[in-house]
Amino acid sequence: MKFAAIAALAVALFAGPAFAQQAPQIDPKASVPLAPVDFASLKPGDCHLRYAANGMSLPDPHCTPGAINPTITADVLKNPAFRTGQERDLLTSAAQKRRVYALYGITPPANNRGPNQTCELDHLISIGLGGSDALENVWPECGPSNVPVGQREFKIKDAHAELSLMRQVKAGADLRTIQMQIAKDWTQFIVEPTAKHPRG
Repeated sequence: MKFAAIAALAVALFAGPAFAQQAPQIDPKASVPLAPVDFASLKPGDCHLRYAANGMSLPDPHCTPGAINPTITADVLKNPAFRTGQERDLLTSAAQKRRVYALYGITPPANNRGPNQTCELDHLISIGLGGSDALENVWPECGPSNVPVGQREFKIKDAHAELSLMRQVKAGADLRTIQMQIAKDWTQFIVEPTAKHPRG
């Protein structure tokens, strides 16, 4: 009987909050594109950036429609143990992603790191919002080069769109709706007023 009581206590302990903090199990190779893309038929320069009303760039929906990982649910994103590294570079390699530069007719910048970083192969729907690591969800987000790195588009998207939306999802906002909206135009979620963004 003592053994049964100890076993029951152990089950109760592991069913508590500490157990819930274990990293959620996801399938890093699961991906559902928002529209089909025939990458085999795409040639360098076939993809073209668009620009929002504020001058910030948007990907070509025929090349980068966005894609979600259906195993990354709102409950997964609310789990403090979830890390985006559980998915990154497991469906597509860094080398495969670099091909996207050529499809958009962009030469990969040299020394593209730290304060010299001018481009990022960004997830249109971020992994932190349930985006997948598929090529349908990756595009080269660049510049402008004439502003400090923290004011470049990929940093603005991180700070003023993605982080805000992640907080909304954790507060109960509908994840699917947010995924569709950010895929359509991420700039609509910039929460602070900005002037027309300079390009350079």
